[in-house]
Amino acid sequence: MRQRVITAVVALILFIPLIVIGQMPLQVVMAMLGGIAVYELFRMKGLEIKSTEGILAIIGAVVLILPRSTWYDFLPKSVNGNTLFYLIVMALLVLPVFLKNALTFDNIGFPVLVSLYVGTGFQNFISARETGLHVLMYALLIVWSTDIGAYMIGRKYGKRKLAPDISPNKTIEGSLGGIACAMVISLVYTLIWPLTYNVVAMLLLAIVFSIVGQLGDLVESSYKRYYGVKDSGNILPGHGGILDRFDSLLFVFPLMHLVGLF
Repeated sequence: MRQRVITAVVALILFIPLIVIGQMPLQVVMAMLGGIAVYELFRMKGLEIKSTEGILAIIGAVVLILPRSTWYDFLPKSVNGNTLFYLIVMALLVLPVFLKNALTFDNIGFPVLVSLYVGTGFQNFISARETGLHVLMYALLIVWSTDIGAYMIGRKYGKRKLAPDISPNKTIEGSLGGIACAMVISLVYTLIWPLTYNVVAMLLLAIVFSIVGQLGDLVESSYKRYYGVKDSGNILPGHGGILDRFDSLLFVFPLMHLVGLF
């Protein structure tokens, strides 16, 4: 626990100024974190990241993450991150031709899905910050309050298992506690800093975001259990890897974009 707290404090000291500054420094760091997340997924599956498909998967995630306005503005207007990403997909699809079927269509599916999953999540993280710091902070606080509420309530009152085959320590009571905490945070936050919709709508959305964030956590837990690893990585002492910290956010941010918050 002491190690977790120390890591969290240090991470916040570095992270908060970064999201306040935003722009290119944040974009570069998010691209780096995206690359690490891709590496962690390859590592969990036991694949070599230095392979052609591993390098292309990292490039695919990065081109999705970096905004066109900052990094690709010199290209024709018809070209954006999605266009560049599909070029990466095409390159992956061509690989079996040159590798004499050492890779199959099924093998190519993994790096494509990994780069899409990671790249889209971090892409929307940056988009939220470009819309405004208050939008980004809202999403972060919803996810963080859900995690803290689920942990605290679950630890004290948790009895019924939420998903015992995937994450044995999570409970239904903890999950509901996380949702309740997210609703409280949403109510207080939107009364002070109004967002796109009214307070009632934001409360309902907070419930959805909290549930989706918990699903994102469970999705990553299912990967780890399937591949037989405890953490996605060890870059954050006491917390695991980048995916262990961003799994909920990778689900919540795209959904926030879909409902029009940025």
